[in-house]
Amino acid sequence: MSVAYVVLAGAALLLVYAFAGYPALLGVVARFRGRAVPSATPPEPPSVTVAVPVYNEERQVAGLLESLSALEYPRDRLRILVVSDGSTDGTNELVRAHADDRVRLLELPHRVGKTAAEAAGARQIDSELVLNTDASVRLDPRALTALVAAFADPDVGVASGRDVSVGEAEGGNEGERGYVGYEMRIRELETRVGGIVGASGSCYAIRTSLHRLPLDEGLSRDFAAALRAREHGLRAVAVDDALCLVPRASSLRREYRRKVRTMVRGMRTLADFRALLNPFRHGLFAWMLWSHKVARWLLPWAGLAALVALTVIAAAGAAWARVLLGLAGAVGLATMLAWVLDGRVPRIIGVPAWVVLGNLAAVHAALKAFGGGQSAIWEPTRRDPTATAEAV
Repeated sequence: MSVAYVVLAGAALLLVYAFAGYPALLGVVARFRGRAVPSATPPEPPSVTVAVPVYNEERQVAGLLESLSALEYPRDRLRILVVSDGSTDGTNELVRAHADDRVRLLELPHRVGKTAAEAAGARQIDSELVLNTDASVRLDPRALTALVAAFADPDVGVASGRDVSVGEAEGGNEGERGYVGYEMRIRELETRVGGIVGASGSCYAIRTSLHRLPLDEGLSRDFAAALRAREHGLRAVAVDDALCLVPRASSLRREYRRKVRTMVRGMRTLADFRALLNPFRHGLFAWMLWSHKVARWLLPWAGLAALVALTVIAAAGAAWARVLLGLAGAVGLATMLAWVLDGRVPRIIGVPAWVVLGNLAAVHAALKAFGGGQSAIWEPTRRDPTATAEAV
């Protein structure tokens, strides 16, 4: 019985630390170690290549190119490279038809996956910086200028944009919006302490010398960018003024599959860079990596252990444990209902379902990441192209 209470208390402490204690401690440390990110545009802007891997994005690519062409940056210092990962629809034709001479298309004859496609694109880049983004993302016209300004600090190797979740605020998607805002606040604090532990896959800039370094095809390039910067004595920072509009997925099932894919690659990436978890060599950065990534990935396992502990305590006659088990059962039923309905669901059902499915995705991802199976080839999350268009 006493063991059940210890397990329950441990799970509760991990939850509180991961989502409240860690940010609070970051805020305290930031007061003593606060480090600003340069915001002034350099007198001689560096050359930049915007690299975008795409696969069958004919619905998105025209809006993407319009958005990138509208970036406020010297025309002669900016190039756009679209890497088509074996697209079989009209994507390639639409890119070739674009009148802007800054746009270049790299056609891969067959699908190789996102990381391999990005590596193929990296071999074609000779600019000083690379801006990585996705087909469904729309950048604020001033985003690139804000990101480039950060590199005035020679210690900065990666500059990550600020994600803004856009779309209809309904059901589980509302949970995604709140989580994105929370995550951006964490990155702001980590930047002040020393540097973020992972860049935004939606929009981040990196020194080309780092971008060209080889990376296993099964790993996450945006997560690895921040870790690799640290390995080379540089830091990754979050730039609040570099806004990138990211449309929310219209389906909880689709979002679940995206989370599993993302976390599988993230877990394998951290395993590959596990030396950075050593606090004796990497100090505060190791602490942030443990707190921001590992603690969150452990939460669903702690939750499962807590359910078992609650069951034991409830069986011994504790009324409060029975109430908590009843609430857990209600949330489970709401999650199943949201999964069946999939589309728009009431917020009172969708938000807790989004939270539960996110934790289940972490368990699913861990089993896939360390179960010896191969990662499925990259399949971009199909998002509503009107969501970002209406938000711009």
